Amino acid sequence: MPRDYTTGTIGRAVVLLAIPMVLEMSMQSLFAVVDVFFVARLGPEAVAILGLSDSLLALVFAVAIGLAMGTAAMVARRIGEGSPQQAAVAAVQAIATGVAVSVVLGTVGVVFAPELLQMLGATPELATHGRLFTSIMLGGNITVMLLFLINAIFRGAGDPALAMRSLWLANLINIALDPVLIFGLGPIPAMGLEGAAVATTFGRAMGVLYQLRQLSNRRGRIVVDWRSASLDVAVMVRLFRVSGIGVLQYLVSTASFLGLIRILAPFGESALAGYTIAIRIIIFILLPAWGMGNAGATLVGQNLGAGNPDRAERSVWFTARCNTVFLGTIGVVILAFATPVVGLFTTEPEVAAVAVACLRTVSYSYVFWGFGLVTVQAFNGSGDTTTPAWINFFVFWLVQLPLAWTLSGPGGLGPGRVFWAIAVSQSLLAVVGVLAFRRGTWKRREI
Repeated sequence: MPRDYTTGTIGRAVVLLAIPMVLEMSMQSLFAVVDVFFVARLGPEAVAILGLSDSLLALVFAVAIGLAMGTAAMVARRIGEGSPQQAAVAAVQAIATGVAVSVVLGTVGVVFAPELLQMLGATPELATHGRLFTSIMLGGNITVMLLFLINAIFRGAGDPALAMRSLWLANLINIALDPVLIFGLGPIPAMGLEGAAVATTFGRAMGVLYQLRQLSNRRGRIVVDWRSASLDVAVMVRLFRVSGIGVLQYLVSTASFLGLIRILAPFGESALAGYTIAIRIIIFILLPAWGMGNAGATLVGQNLGAGNPDRAERSVWFTARCNTVFLGTIGVVILAFATPVVGLFTTEPEVAAVAVACLRTVSYSYVFWGFGLVTVQAFNGSGDTTTPAWINFFVFWLVQLPLAWTLSGPGGLGPGRVFWAIAVSQSLLAVVGVLAFRRGTWKRREI
C-alpha cells in the first residue's frame, strides 16, 4: 500500500524516504569505489585514464541529474495532487527525452574520445591508451541516463525502495564482473582497463531492465502501460522548462570539475591519480548525503502539490540537521583514518600523498555540505531550478576556479592548494543556499 508522505510526523516521513534513498545513493557511489579499487592494481596510468574519463562522463551525469531533477519534481507534484496517471505521462516523456539525448552524447563520445581526453590535458600517448575505455563508457551512457531518470520517477512517486533495488542489482553484477574481466579468469581473457568499462556498463544495463519491469508493475504507485504510451508535447515542454535549467545547473558545476582536472593535469600522472582516488572516496561519502537531499526534495514536491508549503519547509530543516550530523561525523572519521583508507587503493607513495591531502582538506567542509546539499535540492524539488543554477555559477565559476588557479598555479604552490579551493567553495555554497532558501520564493513555484 503506497504511503502518504504529506500527513503524519515529519520525522517518520523523512526516515521512510531517506533510508532507501541513502542506500540507493550508496549503491550509486559504489560503482566509483569498486572500479578504482581494481583499476588501481593496473598502475597510475590506468587510474589517470579513469579520472580523465570520469571527467567526461561527469557531463553525462550533469545532463542526467538535471533531467532527473525536473522529472522527480513533476512526478512528486502530480502524486501530491492525487494524479498518478499524469505522473505516468510525465515519466514516459522523461524516458523518451533521456534516450534521445544519450544517443547524441554517446555518438560524440565514441567518435571523438581521444580528442576529448587531450582537451582535458592528457598527453597524446595517454589519450591513445584511454581511447577504448572512454569510448565504451561514453558509448554506453544510455545506461547512466536511464538509471538516473527512472530512479527519479520512483523517488518522486514515493517508491524509493525500487530505486535502491535497481542499483543493488547493478552493483552486484559490476562487483562480480570487474575482477573477472579486468584480470581474466579461466577461459575469459584479461581485458585490463577496458574490462572495468564493460563490467560497469553491463551492470547498469541490468539495473535499467529491472527498472523498466517495475514501471509496468500494477502494484506500484506509478504504472506505465507501454502499449499505450505516447509523446505528450505539452508535458514535454513543461519538463524541458524545469529540467533545462536543471541541466544547466549541473553543467555549471561539472564544468568547474573539469576545470579543476585541467588545473591539476600539469602536475603529472601521480597528482591526477591521487585526485581520482580521493574524489571517488568523497563521492562514496557524499552520495548518501545526497540521498538525504533527495528525500527532502520529494517531501517538498509532494507537500507543495498537497497545498502545504509550511510542512514542506519544516521537512527541509529537519532533513538538513540530520544530514549535518551525519557528514560531520564522517568528516571526523576521515581526518583520523585518511591514510589507511587510501592505502586500500594504492601503494604508490606520491599518489597516496595527494589522495590523503585531498581527503583531509575537503573533510573540513563536510558540516557545511550537510545543509548545502539539502537546501539546494529543496529548490529543485519545488521545481525552482533557476536559483540553484545561479548559486552554482557564483560559487563554482566565480569563486572555486579562480581560487584554485590562483593558489596552485602562478605561485607554484602545488596541487594541494586546489583542495582548499574545493573546501572553501562548498562551505560558501551551503551559506548561500541557506540564505536563499529562507526567502521562501520556492513556495510559489508552479510546474
